[in-house]
Amino acid sequence: MFEILKKEIKLLSLLWFNYYLYNSILKNPMQNTALQFSEVIRQCRDLFSKKLQDYGAAWRVLRPSSITDQIYIKVNRIRTLQMTDVKMVDEHEEDEFIAIVNYSIIGLIQLEKGFSENLDEDKTEILKLYDDYAQKAKDLMLRKNHDYGEAWREMRISSITDLIYQKVLRTKQIEDNQGKTVASEGIDANYYDMLNYAAFCLIKFSEEKN
Repeated sequence: MFEILKKEIKLLSLLWFNYYLYNSILKNPMQNTALQFSEVIRQCRDLFSKKLQDYGAAWRVLRPSSITDQIYIKVNRIRTLQMTDVKMVDEHEEDEFIAIVNYSIIGLIQLEKGFSENLDEDKTEILKLYDDYAQKAKDLMLRKNHDYGEAWREMRISSITDLIYQKVLRTKQIEDNQGKTVASEGIDANYYDMLNYAAFCLIKFSEEKN
């Protein structure tokens, strides 16, 4: 009898916790966004870490402009996939958005450290830099969500893709101007925005699956 009572109390506690969590998310949707963002970054970091293990930090030889071009290729491919009904190869937009997240963080690392011929850098330090920039991107996302609301949730993935495309073209122009700007933000700000926009698209894909 006592064991049955314990099980019932445990079940009621679990139900109450789920109810509390559900209502907390309803009252504060940004809390849900923060959780979803963290999960998306976890998936991107997992792939980044595996590639770091397999290939080392070969991307350290790339100048920031080369990384920007990689992001340009990825977003261009996404736009092509979105506008093409028949695909010749099995490609998925989600993979490209993950690549944009990771290339954006790589770009931020390169802006801080500069490019290098040393491919034997400490993997732990690189992952720490990845985590630091991912956290800064999340903090920026939460601040902007607070100021502007979650307008991106009402946008189509194709529209957010176009915003990334716009950002990468701006970044290329800034780089062609040797980093000089008159009224616009710098290269690092554009990397953060592209990272966050790509994360929003990945969140939307995850919601479509659920």
